[in-house]
Amino acid sequence: DVTEIEEKEAQAKQEEQIMKEQELSNLLHEKRYLRALGLAISLDRPHTVLMVVKAILKEPEGRKHLEENIVRLRKDQKEAVLAFLVTWNTNSRNCHEAQAVMEILLKHEAPDSLLQFSGIKPAVESLLPYT
Repeated sequence: DVTEIEEKEAQAKQEEQIMKEQELSNLLHEKRYLRALGLAISLDRPHTVLMVVKAILKEPEGRKHLEENIVRLRKDQKEAVLAFLVTWNTNSRNCHEAQAVMEILLKHEAPDSLLQFSGIKPAVESLLPYT
């Protein structure tokens, strides 16, 4: 009978998730946006990533800070953000944040580098009608 083992594993995962949520909340409160972005991306939480982007943009010189944070992300994190911003861009409430992130990616990533992103073709096809 492995029921007890599975229950313990599920409980451990739930506790870990709660800890990460608390850490994310603390990072946002402390305005440690790069770590908050990384954690939200690793949790695969597009809405949370959007909230972090919005929080950065509300800061004085928000565009500059957003640019600094996006540029410092790893390639896989940038790919995830690109996938998220495709969805954000379809909603008029979030399109400005999506466009800001997209501008940063286009400005700082070489075209050859962008072509290496996984899912770049469908992302561009989805972005074109709304951009």
